[in-house]
Amino acid sequence: MNRKRTAGIIIGLSLLIGLSSFRSDYFEIAKQLEIFTSLYKKVNMNYVEEVDPAKLMNTAIDAMMKDLDPYTKFYDEQQVEDARINKGSGLNSIGASVENQKGKIVFSKIYQNMPSDKAGLKIGDEIVEVDGIQTTEDQENTMNLLKGAPGTKLNLKVERNGRIKEVSLERKQIKIPAVPYFSLTDKDIGYIKLDKFIRSASKEVKEAVEQLKEKGATKIILDLRGNPGGLLSEAVNVANIFIPQDVTITFTKSVVEEYNDSYQTRNEAVDTEIPLVVLIDGKSASASEIVSGSIQDLDRGVVIGERSFGKGLVQRPMKLSYGTSTKITISRYHTPSGRCIQALTYADGKSRRNDTSKYTAFETKNGRTVYDSGGIMPDIETLDQKINKDFIKALKNDFLIDDYATSFSYQASEVDSLDFKLTNADYKGFKQLVNKADFQFETATQKAFQQLKKAGKEDFARGIDKEIKDLEESIEEQADNLVNDQQKWIRQAIEKEIIRRYYYEKGVYRYALENEKEISMAIDVLNDPERYRSILNP
Repeated sequence: MNRKRTAGIIIGLSLLIGLSSFRSDYFEIAKQLEIFTSLYKKVNMNYVEEVDPAKLMNTAIDAMMKDLDPYTKFYDEQQVEDARINKGSGLNSIGASVENQKGKIVFSKIYQNMPSDKAGLKIGDEIVEVDGIQTTEDQENTMNLLKGAPGTKLNLKVERNGRIKEVSLERKQIKIPAVPYFSLTDKDIGYIKLDKFIRSASKEVKEAVEQLKEKGATKIILDLRGNPGGLLSEAVNVANIFIPQDVTITFTKSVVEEYNDSYQTRNEAVDTEIPLVVLIDGKSASASEIVSGSIQDLDRGVVIGERSFGKGLVQRPMKLSYGTSTKITISRYHTPSGRCIQALTYADGKSRRNDTSKYTAFETKNGRTVYDSGGIMPDIETLDQKINKDFIKALKNDFLIDDYATSFSYQASEVDSLDFKLTNADYKGFKQLVNKADFQFETATQKAFQQLKKAGKEDFARGIDKEIKDLEESIEEQADNLVNDQQKWIRQAIEKEIIRRYYYEKGVYRYALENEKEISMAIDVLNDPERYRSILNP
């Protein structure tokens, strides 16, 4: 009787505390809503100038969302309608991608045998007019002009190498494949490039694996570099190709219990024994990390490359009133070992990378140590300490590599083969382009030195001005020499862009097979069975 009485008291107290907490939260929400509503009305009715109520509300909502994370978003009626139209018309109705390059909207990708390709458009063409409407530097607006119902005509004016060219083409419903390239390499190693996790991803990967095995593949490389993710269900299905049925690939945890879920493989695997390498880099995120993380945690294959992006958050779309909607981060996902690989924390609209000292250790199926809170760390890291990725990224962001590749294609009618290499004279031309563009890049050393100068102004005034000036000149000279010091990696970036202009995306993938360090290391590991086993069974 005493035990029952005690249990009843505990249950009663728990319910009371829970109800009290719920009432407290509900009261706080109601209180803040009332304050906001009062303020919103006062501002709209009394502000000295006329106020647009919808614009003011959207500003408030956007500010609230920015205080959370970059994936939690609000969509107004127009944005919801635009998304519906885009979904219906097809995002790639002419088979090309565009981007804003220094205020000019240019074609950045042309897909082979698509309407844009058949019409003679080239990478680097600047869009001047779309159906008589002059374009601006607004990339989204230009994209909307290019889109339309399949079968409709489109007339463009583009500028190429200083000349205006008129082009007519017909929009089509186009599907850009999830697997743009796969092939047999090194006699018995199959290579598969997976670009995105759309609804057909697992189907395309499965077909690629089966075809490669028919051609003699006894080992597989799955390339997830640059893959930003996509559908969670497809991540599970792709992993299922190599992992048996009824195995947990990922599970989610949330403050809302109904959002807690576990995702298991549902189908018979294609091959649970074939040696497997998964390639990742800093742009491999979300679904890519679910696949690479599960392969690593289950010791199903070797992960090679660079630390992944570290997105461990799950979003869910939700409908709101008056045709609006939202997408809210509802949970975090965890890999089979239990780790959450979310690498960033968000506060006050800013992001901060998690401190490595706070990483928690987990174990894979075979007892290997892996860590949470920082993306997927590969089993074999390929990042060369000599490469300055920030510098090369800055060259790309300033479109100097694109500009040189485009101007090169104007001068050369074709390149001999996919084994194309820049000559020393070619690279000298690139350096001249960089100098002419007055390209500016501040190295980490320069940033640190400026902070040092700022912090020690008084000390510098005490007779060490000359030494400081000499040091500053030396640091600047080192920065100027980066174009020479980073020549190996800059050459590769330029060569890929030039090949893209002649041999499309397939040419770039074939170039990668022959030249990229990550693929070479993957082949070496797969060709060394003892090393492969020792990595997975230390």
